[in-house]
Amino acid sequence: MAAKKKKLFVLDTNVILHDPSCVNQFTNHDIIIPITVIEELDSFKKGNETINFHAREFARTLDTFSEEKPFDGGFKIGPRKGRIFIKLEKVFHPDLINSFSSDKPDHRILNIAYYAVDEYPEKHVMIVSKDVNLRMKAKAVGLQSMDYTTDHVKDISSLYKGRRVEENVPDDVIEALYNEPYEVEPSFLGKKNNLKAHEYLILKGNRKSALGSVDPFTRNIRHVNKFNAYGIKPRNAEQTFALDALTNPNVKLVSLSGKAGTGKTLLALAAGLETLNSYRQIYMARPIVPLSNKDIGYLPGDIKSKLNPYMQPLYDNLGVIQNQFSEKDANNKNIRRYLDDEKLVISPLAYIRGRSLVDVYFIVDEAQNLTPHEIKTIITRAGEGTKMIFTGDIFQIDHPYLDSHSNGLSYLIERMQGQEIYAHVNLEKGERSELAEIASNLL
Repeated sequence: MAAKKKKLFVLDTNVILHDPSCVNQFTNHDIIIPITVIEELDSFKKGNETINFHAREFARTLDTFSEEKPFDGGFKIGPRKGRIFIKLEKVFHPDLINSFSSDKPDHRILNIAYYAVDEYPEKHVMIVSKDVNLRMKAKAVGLQSMDYTTDHVKDISSLYKGRRVEENVPDDVIEALYNEPYEVEPSFLGKKNNLKAHEYLILKGNRKSALGSVDPFTRNIRHVNKFNAYGIKPRNAEQTFALDALTNPNVKLVSLSGKAGTGKTLLALAAGLETLNSYRQIYMARPIVPLSNKDIGYLPGDIKSKLNPYMQPLYDNLGVIQNQFSEKDANNKNIRRYLDDEKLVISPLAYIRGRSLVDVYFIVDEAQNLTPHEIKTIITRAGEGTKMIFTGDIFQIDHPYLDSHSNGLSYLIERMQGQEIYAHVNLEKGERSELAEIASNLL
């Protein structure tokens, strides 16, 4: 039986910007990094956006191998790992020159991969790119290509929702939830007793119903009460669950997913204001994803003017909360004071770098536009007493190289489910307006 060919992966720039540690994910297979990719990374090194930090991080990683010979025999990535080869430009291959112009970086990467097939006949050459167009071009010339799927969520349809409905619950169980100690053992579920920590339940009996949540320590189901948060009243069971998770001091990490109009951002901000006495600051941020994949530099005005369009939705949610109260009401005045005193900060996500995240109620909006690596980087910055909330719609992604399977919010939900300090709620019912709900469902 013939030995299985070792693989040789040719990396596109976007893979490295997506995950600067990607070279460690290809087990014992070898990697080619075209010099074009190094040049593109160099153009990304300056700036404060996440991709700029990723470019610098990868450059530092390559620099640790500087004493070896990457242009000749390559260098070893690590124990039981393959080797990295950096390939210089080559004259455009005769098979490609009539179809592809040499002035495009993608075409130069394609050219290096095409030459590699003849240069390494004993290996299985494959282009790895987040760009579907480059993958299609590769296949058109007979090269194999693939997306970078190491951090993909495989089955979105079965992604953890954070809550479930249980029918035909005995009435005495529901009755017990309304009386001290306001909790019940889950034995009534029988074989369905596979509950996760902080999972939420809608329990329906013959005459009554109740809302509950799984206590991660006792494993009992505790009663969940409906309550208001800084004037915002939950309109359905899912929003009640969300407010419970957002205000529970034992839950340090919360994710809220759902389509536009389900109240994710509004609830997170209202809960932060309601519990502000327990934190030093509310910090609300969102990633900047330029329109049409253009840099924000093309927008007119100074940096504040350029960022305002991206931050305005956060201020709109704050305005909704303020409008629950009259201008003379203390709650209304407090919001203005919190902004002036920077107890409440609304900012682009890139600006958190270097900040101390201790005793902070930290809300990350539009988290579906983050990569899994970015999500990890943010969470690992959490200091003592900090609570982190990620909100977003995994089916409404603006990032050119992310989808519902590869974005950071989906990754977070899949990996964190069942952890004792984590809660997730998927909000399905839109509460913005009848018009918004119809548009969200049909258009």
